[in-house]
Amino acid sequence: MSLSTEIKDYEQLLRQNKEWAQRVTEQDPHFFERLTNVQKPKYLWIGCSDSRVPPDRITGTQPGEIFIHRNIANMVVDTDLNLLSVLEYAVNVLSVEHVIVCGHYGCGGVKAAMENKTAGLINKWLINIKDAYRHNREELDAITDAKKKLDKLIEVNIREQLFNLTKTSIIQKSWREKKSPHLHGWVYDVADGLINPICDIPAGSEIDPIYRYVDI
Repeated sequence: MSLSTEIKDYEQLLRQNKEWAQRVTEQDPHFFERLTNVQKPKYLWIGCSDSRVPPDRITGTQPGEIFIHRNIANMVVDTDLNLLSVLEYAVNVLSVEHVIVCGHYGCGGVKAAMENKTAGLINKWLINIKDAYRHNREELDAITDAKKKLDKLIEVNIREQLFNLTKTSIIQKSWREKKSPHLHGWVYDVADGLINPICDIPAGSEIDPIYRYVDI
């Protein structure tokens, strides 16, 4: 691809942005004015960075309705200051009512974690998914079909990340003081565009005592 073609492709995004802004303004003259004045989403979305899974498109929501964090394989890692900062802001400042961890079938990150090949720096990230496999080895090793095993690990990984949320002092403090947010684990199917709910943890649910903070 030539440099001129690359520039042309890039500028196409800017042209489409102008067309979109004009179209929205024609349909709703006060749309951008409302967005400027307030941000009050009910939902925090923790999803995969995969370009085929845009949260607003697949949920039919508008700008301002979902606070979004995305990373490889929709992970909640206790050393990830980016994720924790987003979570703290969403829960403590925006007072979101729901936190959704949404993965998707066919996730390349989860597939890579099932393999024994080195992938460079991302090894440090994928080790968390390998841990999820180890904790659920009996269930996963009973599945002989490769695709079904991958699908199941994707679902298991979502459950694990939801549990990781409950281990944070951010969620525990909010549960104690606000009785929210509720936690939801979803998986999106790229093949048909549908979201499948797989698990929920209502606000205030019991967690393993070893992870519970009593001084917050």
